Amino acid sequence: MGTIRLVAGTYLIIITKKKKVGDLLGHAVWKAMDFDVISYKKTVLHLTDNQMQDNKAFLSMINSVLLTDGFYFATDYDLTHTLQRLANTSPEFQEMSLLERADQRFVWNGHLLREFMPQPELHRFAFPVVHGFIIMKSCCINGKIFDWNIISRRSCFRAGVRYYVRGIDSEGHAANFVETEQIVQYSGGKASFVQTRGSIPFYWSQRPNLKYKPKPQISKTIDHLDGFQRHFDSQIIIYGKQVILNLIDQKGTEKQLEQAFDKMVSSLGNGMVKYIAFDFHKECSRMRWHRLQLLVDMVTEMQDEYGYFLVDVDGNVLVQQEGMFRSNCMDCLDRTNVIQSLLARRSLQSQLERLGVLHMGQRIEDQADFEKIYKNAWADNANACAKQYAGTGALKTDFTRTGKRTQWGLVMDGWNSMIRYYKNNFSDGFRQDSIDLFLGNYAIDEADMTTPLHETKDWKFLTLPIIMVVAFSMCIICLLMAGDTWTETLAYVLFWGTASFVTAGVILFNGREFVDAPKLVQKEKMD
Repeated sequence: MGTIRLVAGTYLIIITKKKKVGDLLGHAVWKAMDFDVISYKKTVLHLTDNQMQDNKAFLSMINSVLLTDGFYFATDYDLTHTLQRLANTSPEFQEMSLLERADQRFVWNGHLLREFMPQPELHRFAFPVVHGFIIMKSCCINGKIFDWNIISRRSCFRAGVRYYVRGIDSEGHAANFVETEQIVQYSGGKASFVQTRGSIPFYWSQRPNLKYKPKPQISKTIDHLDGFQRHFDSQIIIYGKQVILNLIDQKGTEKQLEQAFDKMVSSLGNGMVKYIAFDFHKECSRMRWHRLQLLVDMVTEMQDEYGYFLVDVDGNVLVQQEGMFRSNCMDCLDRTNVIQSLLARRSLQSQLERLGVLHMGQRIEDQADFEKIYKNAWADNANACAKQYAGTGALKTDFTRTGKRTQWGLVMDGWNSMIRYYKNNFSDGFRQDSIDLFLGNYAIDEADMTTPLHETKDWKFLTLPIIMVVAFSMCIICLLMAGDTWTETLAYVLFWGTASFVTAGVILFNGREFVDAPKLVQKEKMD
């Protein structure tokens, strides 16, 4: 994987266990299952107690990233590029090592490999590792066996966790940007359809503050259009025309983001970028999930125009994908994945017909065995992306798996939402620090003996929760152990109840001081 410098010195990170996911165009694709972090130094006796503590904390951060499911690599195939990009390369590009030719957006060990890059003799031991989700299935329709794959590549630029990384950076990189490619191989022919997802691409934040849904804030001090333009300029260069599918609410706290997004696309005045707003929650409220077809019908003409990538048995490129659907909701997870799976199915229908797997008039939806594989794979894709960004599995996967919304699915969504709330408020600061350290956004300076890990908490951090717990406990005790008269009991309950209620209010008012915030990022970067 590469090397990283911590307080105790340099460490080598290696993959010690792998599992085969499948074969892509005859090349084995592996999932990294276990890692080892090996110190160059044999002892840590040269460190002070504080330094040893810090080094231990940094090591646990590195291990927490490595334990996040979803690292993949291939030793003789470039996983970072789509089939279409690989087909449009020069002979010189083909001669390069995998490290040199990889798309840096998706190389999660790029920072770790910086010392290996200038040494070509080491390139055969070090491979680009992508983070995301890969599934490879051998499927059968009409007695014809074909390979069907999904590859989701998470960008390592502006990477992080749900509430601490939103919007874009000055380079135009969007938070939680994921390129998802669906690939079909049959009898020598191959086809692919690519979609992207990414945070709403201007400067906004949604810092956790103990509230269930913190209010999003759009920056008033930065020129949004510059970063916005950089984002879409790069998207157009890489993918061609862009159709934005904005799935956020058009009322409540999300409304301001939708209006700003719409206004910015108009200000951009670029004919290559189209904007479509679809209020997912409003349209599908009261279990009316069939209304998603409205959006699919709305973009049908554009999807047919943009096409997909198709190569025949002889290696001739028959069609190229000329445009891209860029989907987003607030997190680019749950709503986004549902829509992406529907568009991918439309593309797959056409591809399987052209490759000769489906007969004319046959529909994928009617192929029960394949439909089950298809829905489960897209639901697994949603779960993988959600765990990596939000810390829990995705919501709404019951619809992706079964084609309908269920009461049990709503219960599971509620459970996942509760876990997300806890993690986003009380453990995501550590997760964000871990990612920043791993990707090189924060570097340890050996000359500087102090680290930002020892941050002293304000007195409110410990005192107020203790007062609230004591007051609430006393309120319950007074209810259970009634006094001599009901007025006495009422007085005690009112006193302690008011004390716990007021303390809870003060804690909520100062919510930002009680959440687990990142420590390793520069302050100006976080605001």
